[in-house]
Amino acid sequence: MVQAYILIQTEVGKASTVAETISKVPGVIQAEDVTGPYDVIVRAQAGTVDELGRMVVAKVQQVEGITRTLTCPVVHL
Repeated sequence: MVQAYILIQTEVGKASTVAETISKVPGVIQAEDVTGPYDVIVRAQAGTVDELGRMVVAKVQQVEGITRTLTCPVVHL
């Protein structure tokens, strides 16, 4: 199982709506609106890195109100 944090920037005033919508995407463990340089932080999981990438591009990035995403895969050193 591959997990990642997805850092999301949204249009002004859209963070709560984006977080709520993304929380319903299969594979999303948690979606929270936050303050700082990013507006929403998501923790997601998938079976492989490729599946994770497809989820981000096909599901997460298609949510209305998102302007930019940064995917940070979790590693265990």
